[in-house]
Amino acid sequence: MARVSGRSCIVTGAARGIGRAIGEALLDEGADVLFADINGAQARQVADANAGRGAGKVAWAEVDVTNRSQVIAMIDKAVAAFGKLDVKFNNAGVNKPMNFLDVTEDNWNFIMGVNGLGCLIGMQEAARQFIRQGTPGKIVNTASIASRQGFDNVAPYCASKWSVVSLTQSAARDLAKHDITVTSFAPGVVATEMWEEVDRDLMEIGAADRPGQAMEEFSSEILKGRVATPADITGTTTFLASHESDYMTGQVVMIDGGMTLV
Repeated sequence: MARVSGRSCIVTGAARGIGRAIGEALLDEGADVLFADINGAQARQVADANAGRGAGKVAWAEVDVTNRSQVIAMIDKAVAAFGKLDVKFNNAGVNKPMNFLDVTEDNWNFIMGVNGLGCLIGMQEAARQFIRQGTPGKIVNTASIASRQGFDNVAPYCASKWSVVSLTQSAARDLAKHDITVTSFAPGVVATEMWEEVDRDLMEIGAADRPGQAMEEFSSEILKGRVATPADITGTTTFLASHESDYMTGQVVMIDGGMTLV
């Protein structure tokens, strides 16, 4: 299949986990993909590993999504490599669990900066590129089950992902006149490096007693009966990047195995 053949895409947070899987799935369906990450060395390794995959071109960029000039440079690099930009995935995200009463300003600002401000900047600069090109465009944001329900040990993360949903809706309303759609998807428990880090952090703050406990407890009510893999996410993300979703905007697609019914 080639659902996104000829489409030029950027994926942030693409050096590992869901972001890498999104980019690789897009390549498999014919897209040009720029893998972007704050860890430039890892982004380059992923791009090199995927050179020649599918029919599309591959590029990479080091980017701090909270730094507007770096985001602009990343978009410029994609346009130089591919000739245009069609789809921008704002996937970069961070989490650092703390018990609710222990949350600090630094913890809040770090998480909200990357997950909230980074999403805003990414949407703004992608939209400006689409408008300069005079072409339709798609923006796809990574939300979370935490955008629909608050959890006690990750309050700033929950707030940041609620902000992603709000930003998705606000941008969809404003950018529709430019033929730019804005959607988001909300994964649940996904077996990635981030979840391994969250598991360790929860043990450090006394919210879990043993490795794997956090994932077991969070996933105990998944109707599908198992945690997700990144491959469970990419069918939806490729759909959101394709022409098949052209009549969708302002929506959040839950991909959580039935963990959160909204």
